[in-house]
Amino acid sequence: MFARRLDGRAAAYAVAYLGLWAAATAYLAAKGADWTFPIASLAVFGAVLTAAAWGLTRNARPQPIRVERPGLELGAVLVFLAIYAVAFLGWGMSAVREGVAVGRGQEVAVLVLKLFVHVALPATLLAALGAQLRPLFGAGANRPGFWPPLVVLGAALMGLMAVVSPALKEIGETHVTALALAWATPACFLWLALEAGLCEEFLFRAVLQTRLAAALRSQTGAVVIGAVLFALAHAPGLYLRGDPSVDGYSTDPMQVAAFTVATLSPIAILFGVLWARTRSLLLVVLLHAAADLLPNLAEFLRTWA
Repeated sequence: MFARRLDGRAAAYAVAYLGLWAAATAYLAAKGADWTFPIASLAVFGAVLTAAAWGLTRNARPQPIRVERPGLELGAVLVFLAIYAVAFLGWGMSAVREGVAVGRGQEVAVLVLKLFVHVALPATLLAALGAQLRPLFGAGANRPGFWPPLVVLGAALMGLMAVVSPALKEIGETHVTALALAWATPACFLWLALEAGLCEEFLFRAVLQTRLAAALRSQTGAVVIGAVLFALAHAPGLYLRGDPSVDGYSTDPMQVAAFTVATLSPIAILFGVLWARTRSLLLVVLLHAAADLLPNLAEFLRTWA
């Protein structure tokens, strides 16, 4: 169970993370890049919403997940992530998007590839190492600590996206009918729950964070290090596939890495705390989809409606 209070070791992990985040943000400022969004990301996701998640899960009773050989399993997962970051995020996604025409076919191909890479492959790897897979897929919907964060944080994330992103304007510009919007919104939510929620939360929370916690014997350390690795895993793809129109892109790979740590790791802290406190894959998957729904709904409407 995630510690109800921070001990000295946990506090050291937290301080180290804040130091790394500050260094990444300072590097962006020195390069003349936007350093205000990282501050907003840390304040909103890393502080306010994470504190809310902590309080909303105070009655949670997460089921323990045994890791028999933490060093071996963590090493194998880290090697997999290194290959994944370069081969999939850096090259694989580009190959699929270039090889399949833009439209519904491409979207289906990307979804299938993501599920294979993020879920099937790491699950196969763990099974080959003798790890138990069933506990990783626990829903926990009938346990204390599931519904309060789902309802409150889900509404907060959607409300936040409605305010800070141009999503509502973009949805209005599609000029779809009310009927189309009525069926497309839940369909988009389910699509994102698979494409983004299940894929990223299974790999980075259920697989990676669980192994980190077992190897480090620290849930706080697992949340912090898992969040940094989650952020850095996006750097090769942004550097190799990005262009000047993409937020965070730069010809300087250090700046790209700094951007991912400064902006993405606070979001991963939030989901890492939720996983550590509940061990509910369903919860983090649904909240991930809630965060992504409005920013992606307009594109979904243009593709499917």
